[in-house]
Amino acid sequence: APFWRLIAVIFVYALFPFYWAIRSAFTPDGEQFKTPIDYFPKHPTWANFREALSASTFQHALINSTIVAGAVTLISLTIGSLAAYALGRFRFRGKSAVLYLMLSMTIFPQIAILGALYTMFSGFHIVGPIDFPKLYDTEWALIFSYLIFTLPFTIWVLTGFMRALPADLEEAAYVDGATPLQVFYKVLLPLIAPGLVTTGLLAFIAAWNEYLFALSFIQSPGKYTVPVAITSFTG
Repeated sequence: APFWRLIAVIFVYALFPFYWAIRSAFTPDGEQFKTPIDYFPKHPTWANFREALSASTFQHALINSTIVAGAVTLISLTIGSLAAYALGRFRFRGKSAVLYLMLSMTIFPQIAILGALYTMFSGFHIVGPIDFPKLYDTEWALIFSYLIFTLPFTIWVLTGFMRALPADLEEAAYVDGATPLQVFYKVLLPLIAPGLVTTGLLAFIAAWNEYLFALSFIQSPGKYTVPVAITSFTG
């Protein structure tokens, strides 16, 4: 019995903030801060949802977040799976050093590299046959900055999945005349599908919820992502 009481306390403690956010979403503005507190809204309303979803800024933010998070996930899985194949199935000098170097990139907090990234994105400009605009205040600034954290994590996790696959499958494919690239996408890639789904979801969630870089690199309201757009409803 004490064990299940402890589980219940932890369960309530973990879920209460989410419950309170949902409760506040259905509570009219005039009843948000009244005392005594009503833990269940007496007059639930959809007005808050209609106001948020009807705002053009928030509608654009949903599209922008979907594009940025989807692009980050796709690029992370594409590059990460290829890198994991090399790191997990081939032997070469310095492989462990490369893995730990990538893992060390996730140790640094975002604020530690914010100034350097701001300088790079605001000053990046290529003039030539194709005139590339600056990255600052574009979705590309968010995509490139998010990859700094999602790509090392993706490579690290997928390398573990690659290492766990039996070598007999790979050797049998080589005996049948398959090239290393064919072994990768016809034999190994389908076998690590659970790992791809897991890392893809985590990369998507991380890119969707990111706030600091989105606040720093995006200035136009029409290019806001969802976390930044939500702050416009404060007050």
